[in-house]
Amino acid sequence: MSKELYNYFETNKQTWNKKVDIHARSDFYNIEAFKKGKTSLKQYELEALGGVSGKSLLHLQCHFGQDTLSWSRLGAKCTGVDLSEKGIELAKSLNTELDLDAKFVCCNVLDTSEYINDKFDIVFTSYGVIGWLPDLKPWGKMIAERLKPGGVFYIVEFHPIVWMFDYLEEKPIMKYGYHQKDVIYEEYQGTYANPESNMISKEYGWNHGLGEVVSSLTEAGLTIEYLNEYDGSPYEVFPGLIKDENKMFATKEKLYPLIFAIKAQL
Repeated sequence: MSKELYNYFETNKQTWNKKVDIHARSDFYNIEAFKKGKTSLKQYELEALGGVSGKSLLHLQCHFGQDTLSWSRLGAKCTGVDLSEKGIELAKSLNTELDLDAKFVCCNVLDTSEYINDKFDIVFTSYGVIGWLPDLKPWGKMIAERLKPGGVFYIVEFHPIVWMFDYLEEKPIMKYGYHQKDVIYEEYQGTYANPESNMISKEYGWNHGLGEVVSSLTEAGLTIEYLNEYDGSPYEVFPGLIKDENKMFATKEKLYPLIFAIKAQL
């Protein structure tokens, strides 16, 4: 890894370490309801993966582990991975408090195979994950390394079109290229879970089109079962979205999708 990339990851890690305490106290994550049994998983991933009881599941970029622990509650044998030491520390604490059996590993997601030797029935990742990675080829290779033969990979993620917009202003404006290779740096006050927070988020990210996502998986040996695109997002990723009868957010005119999902098999 170049010194430049290392510095990008270090800056992102510091930002995510600061986010953990703010997010743990936010209404967005509603940790008290979660502790009482409320799942953090959303409709798309629950419908896609169905019964996970008795299956081994690797959760990539797990933040402080709510989704990992939600899968654990459904009977999966889970391992969560995240870059943030603070996130993994809180995840382990929640795992103990809730008397679950998940494991958590702190590392750069691209280095997962250096820290975890096990192979899994399911590799899962969701909502705001691949934009932190400069190149998806090593990501796809790592996913293939961690899957058992016949194992399933599932990603549900914000659509690449979403990341063409600068949404830090009140009205999102199209600013970034769909195939943009240059790093994108943003610095702003607050976080998505608490915009009123005083913390300054400093973040480096990269845009990845659907072709790049699919190719990174197929080149690593996975077979795509489906690629779905959805107008509705479980998160209000833009200001001004309309909430529908399914409690999903969509643009008023539904001109473009906000979410995509890929299910693939090794």
